[in-house]
Amino acid sequence: MTTRSSQFPPLPPQRLERWANFGRWDQTYFPKLLGIDVVEVRDGYCRMHLPWRFELTQPAGVVHGGVVASLLDSVVVPAIGGGYDEPVRFATVDLHVQYQGAVVGDDMVAEGWVTRRGRSVVFCEAEVTAGGTVVARARMTYRVPPPR
Repeated sequence: MTTRSSQFPPLPPQRLERWANFGRWDQTYFPKLLGIDVVEVRDGYCRMHLPWRFELTQPAGVVHGGVVASLLDSVVVPAIGGGYDEPVRFATVDLHVQYQGAVVGDDMVAEGWVTRRGRSVVFCEAEVTAGGTVVARARMTYRVPPPR
């Protein structure tokens, strides 16, 4: 699988340590509940893996679109957060998903990257593949607190 990771510089060690463990918390927050694993984090980039499991499907036998949207929304969190020395809170302002296929029995891999970082707004893109095929793409906007 070809990734975009080489287009993004490595994170400084302290930021990498914080974001490489995204989803591996003691508490069960939503990304952990879904089963998302961080594979790679770089400055402005992240790749995640979500293993297929029956509980993520809908009655038609395909992974629920909300799971795919959640993966797209989650994969950019370390990509955004890795750009700050101190933890900051940020929130999704807009999430536009284009579904291009269904996920049936395959693990999913998501890549997310920052396309533009402003003072208080960050723009991102992401895509999810399953079985080697792109099944969804997204464009997102996030609100971050302006620097003090």
